[in-house]
Amino acid sequence: MKSGKLPEKAVVLKFLKKYGIISLGCLIYSFGVALFLDANSLASGGVTGISIMINYVIRVCTGYELNTGIIILIINIPLFILGAVFFGKHFLISTVYATALSSGLMWLWDILFASYLPLTNNLFLTALIGGVLFGAGMGLIFRMGSSTGGTDVIVKILRKKFRYIQTGMISMAIDIFIVGTSAIVYWALGMENFFEITCYTFISIVVFSTMFDFVLYGGNSAKLVYIITTHDNAQQICGRILKELDVGATFVDGEGAYTGDDKRIIMCAIKNFLYPKLRDIVSAVDANAFMIVSSAKEVYGEGYKNHLDDEL
Repeated sequence: MKSGKLPEKAVVLKFLKKYGIISLGCLIYSFGVALFLDANSLASGGVTGISIMINYVIRVCTGYELNTGIIILIINIPLFILGAVFFGKHFLISTVYATALSSGLMWLWDILFASYLPLTNNLFLTALIGGVLFGAGMGLIFRMGSSTGGTDVIVKILRKKFRYIQTGMISMAIDIFIVGTSAIVYWALGMENFFEITCYTFISIVVFSTMFDFVLYGGNSAKLVYIITTHDNAQQICGRILKELDVGATFVDGEGAYTGDDKRIIMCAIKNFLYPKLRDIVSAVDANAFMIVSSAKEVYGEGYKNHLDDEL
């Protein structure tokens, strides 16, 4: 009985964790858009940027203002279909959930904070805070294999084809095109500070892309360390690494090219926050050990990403 219940419990916990993180991402994302970017007409890019731009056009031309979240929802309908074709029903379900939740939250914030908006007229602060919140929220949503629809679907499709380009860079290229278009629209409609708005929008995009990639890939980054020492010291160092840091390692036999002495190389991937402790261990055991340290952006295996995980 127990063996049958454990997998089911694990599935439920995984489901709750996934949608809990997606919900948190939607909350952060909606704050960034509704309270900062949209409130100051910074068309951040993607469907969000397009929706902000459309909302501005409607407001200027008719005097009537639609809710940006509703516009996002309308534009996303055909893109949901495209996402379902390429990524299946699970992606579609989570994407519809994320889009509906984030759009609803934007609508809610517009009502609750109407008398306080914009929270600041400082466009630099708007671009910085809005970009950070937007990027952090979207990064969390993408980490769970979902999206908020819109150009995110296009980004994920392009990422499958151009696997060597990080998601944030593809997103930034699309956003720059959208922002360029919004600049032309703002200029055509006579916005007095359209150039200033455009410049700060570009800043928000750079901040967004940096934060997005940091949240999306940051947890998978590590340091790749090679420790070249004697056989005896290698055993001591490796023993302490396994015991104190709970990190795996691999031995490689080597030979000094100049001295001809036998060497043992310890190779390990280690989380950035554990690296200082590793240095302390090496210096305590063998202060003459030769260490080579480099960054490892993606690591697959126990404690890191699974080989079967979807590429982000």
